[in-house]
Amino acid sequence: MKRQIKVSSQEQQVQQHAGEQTQHETAREFATVEEMLRHDALHTPIPPAIAHRLQESIGQLPAPPRSWWRRLFE
Repeated sequence: MKRQIKVSSQEQQVQQHAGEQTQHETAREFATVEEMLRHDALHTPIPPAIAHRLQESIGQLPAPPRSWWRRLFE
């Protein structure tokens, strides 16, 4: 007996889109993990909500302390 699985139209679209992506992408080999992470970071879009929260967090950081030699010569 074969089991029939019902797949929604949205799931079909996702599966088709994933299949199209794998056809267009070529295999790539990375020399280091860092190189792979850089490639992934360049090709992965950041969701707008996360980018906004990150900018707010960065804005709340205190200014870095001035170096001792700059304070000495003022």
